[in-house]
Amino acid sequence: MLIGVPKEIKNNENRVGLTPAGVAELRKHGHTVYVQATAGLGSGFQDAEYQQAGAELLPTIEDVYATAEMIIKVKEPIQQEYALIKEGQLLFTYFHFASSEELTHAMLERKAVCLAYETVELPSRALPLLIPMSEVAGRMAPQEGAKYLEKPLKGRGILLGGVPGVKPAHVLVLGGGIVGTQAAKIAAGLGAQVTIMDISLNRLRELDDIMPKNVSTVYSNEYNIREAIKTADLIVGAVLIPGAKAPHLITRDMLKDMKPGTVLVDVAVDQGGCIETCRPTTHEDPTFIIDEVVHYCVANMPGAVPYTSTLALTNATLPYAVKLANQGWRVACLLNEDLQKGLNVVNGEVVYKGVADAWGLPLASVESVLKPMPTPVA
Repeated sequence: MLIGVPKEIKNNENRVGLTPAGVAELRKHGHTVYVQATAGLGSGFQDAEYQQAGAELLPTIEDVYATAEMIIKVKEPIQQEYALIKEGQLLFTYFHFASSEELTHAMLERKAVCLAYETVELPSRALPLLIPMSEVAGRMAPQEGAKYLEKPLKGRGILLGGVPGVKPAHVLVLGGGIVGTQAAKIAAGLGAQVTIMDISLNRLRELDDIMPKNVSTVYSNEYNIREAIKTADLIVGAVLIPGAKAPHLITRDMLKDMKPGTVLVDVAVDQGGCIETCRPTTHEDPTFIIDEVVHYCVANMPGAVPYTSTLALTNATLPYAVKLANQGWRVACLLNEDLQKGLNVVNGEVVYKGVADAWGLPLASVESVLKPMPTPVA
């Protein structure tokens, strides 16, 4: 298969879809890999490393899209890329369709095959291609929150861990999944007093067993959230519904109950956000203030630590990329139910329920798009 790795052009996105080691593995299976020149520089990988691994360098993003049968990326295509996508071309990347109606319609119009990292799902319901970036974003959330709690950055002027004789900050984490667990772990390690909320009692029991003593668990409902935000200094939104919009657990009217300088970090912003007042921001301009509450809503948080993130992502995506390249996307998805769940948009049809529900679009069955294409009659 002809595989293309374009340079990411989203604002301050320094990750790359494939490491030189990933190129070498695909080459070992007989595939040709085209990498756009300088695509890996932001993550610390030189063009020469890709060439040594067996990649062919192409000078422009247009060349990569025009040549490849499968595109391996990190972030969803942005508007400048839409016209480059060919009908039937396989795109293997993060899409988060439920947060962008424009992107959804663009991919439908291009009749691309969109296999989304974030909805590949194991029988255990784990999301193997979302987990590594969730781990990175979760660990970054208290780090970024601690920074924006500083007074020069309009925060409350509180040191997350406090000092002897002074209470530490109170961190509220909404969601006990991968992001929430990692956020709570780092915040607790920095010395904060942490409350983690979830709707699963079983998950709260697990967290209660494994977390240190400065982490408490509370069942998540509107009443408990409204009470907790009154004393929170940093609130981390860490709620995920795979492939669908995140629910708004913190609404606009709740901001009035927060202390001035409270910091909100909404890690779920690329799925619409679980804080109503959040909108996607960039690393270049990461925050805004509403009602004296600081909102940090960067939609590609792991892009700030691209070396770590690219290695972690390729570790997870490469085995699936090899299957797709070796077998073709139809056969690979027929043989691997986890990959099949990654299909969101195929040849002009939505095949993932969360996406169809988000934008009121008709839902086609996955089985219908996995049928082999008819052989042309000579």
